[in-house]
Formats: sequence, C-alpha cells, structure tokens
Amino acid sequence: MIKVNYRALGMLSTNCYVVENPDSQKVLIVDPGDSPLEIERQIDEIDGDPEAILLTHGHFDHMLAADALRKKYHIPVYVHEKEQHLLGDPKENLSGLWSKPYTMQADKTVKEGDVLHLADFEIHVLATPGHTAGGVCYYIPAEKALFSGDTLFCESYGRYDFPTSSGRELIASVKRLLKELPGDVTVYPGHNDETTIEHEKRYNPLA
Repeated sequence: MIKVNYRALGMLSTNCYVVENPDSQKVLIVDPGDSPLEIERQIDEIDGDPEAILLTHGHFDHMLAADALRKKYHIPVYVHEKEQHLLGDPKENLSGLWSKPYTMQADKTVKEGDVLHLADFEIHVLATPGHTAGGVCYYIPAEKALFSGDTLFCESYGRYDFPTSSGRELIASVKRLLKELPGDVTVYPGHNDETTIEHEKRYNPLA
C-alpha cells in the first residue's frame, strides 16, 4: 500500500511529496520545490530508493530542488511537454519575480493519457490545464491517490492569473476531476491540506 510522506517547503510552503512503495522501498518525488537536503533526509529516514521526479507544472516553487535531486540519485525528471518552455523561462516560471532567476529542463515529457510505470505503481497522467498550460495531475488508481499540483486544493482551486494560465481551462479541469474520479480518492495538492474527491464534490466552489 502506498505511503505518502510530505514536507511544506520554500517561501510559498509548497507540498513536496516523497511517495513510497513499502513493498519495494522504491520512491517517487513529486514537486520538489526547495531544500534538497531536507528531501534527501526524508528519503534516508525511510531508506528509500528514488526512481523519478514528477513535476505537476513548471512554476519555480515546485521544482527548485529537482536538478540537485536528479543529479544525486541519477533519476529523470518528468513534466508535461508544454511546460518545458516555462521551466526554461524565469519570467514565466515566476522565479524571476519572487526569487533569484532559475531555469532547468526536464528529462522526459508526458501528455494526456500516458501511463507511467514507476516505483511499481501504474500512474495515469491527466492533463489539467488552467493554472498553467501544461499542468497535470498524477493519478494512481490502484492506490486511490491523486497528486493534483495547483489545479485542485482543499475547498479551493489554483490561481489563473499567471503566464499561460486560463480561468476557463482551470474550471473545466477541476470539474473533470470531480466528475471522473471516485469519491474515495485522496487528493494530495500542491499547497495546504489533503482532501478527497467526495469532500470536494460537496464543498469546492467549482463543484
């Protein structure tokens, strides 16, 4: 059964998830926003074996530690194909506005409908544009877990006033998640508390 460890890191308290498969001790790192040494300590605590880094989108507060971690563990970084541009542009990834300008590129790109086999999990890529043009959620059906980035929050949703954002697309993306996913799926968002699809069907303003 999946084990989800997290820390809220960086100036925007972004949730970084260290997702463990206890059967194999393989680990996925989702949205390593800052503090690579803190993330490494967390991995050491569980004696984890990192296999990949998954970015839900290209904003700086979700990826500042990605390059250091991929170099340490020799693992690839995944992102939606539309987000490579954001990763490479400090103005559009917002690092140039809120911190020191920072850029990187992912090793592998994903798109709607892709199924990743990582850490012995089957992970479905759901394209959820709106917060950014290439925002995605990573859904593990067998574990009833959704990593929603800045698309869906507990009783809220992501901003859509940034470069490549679209309010129309964000609303459609949130409504899609609430319509298509089972109510007992746990949602692990990019900020604030975890929630469930059922809870959001009742209390999310876009439900």
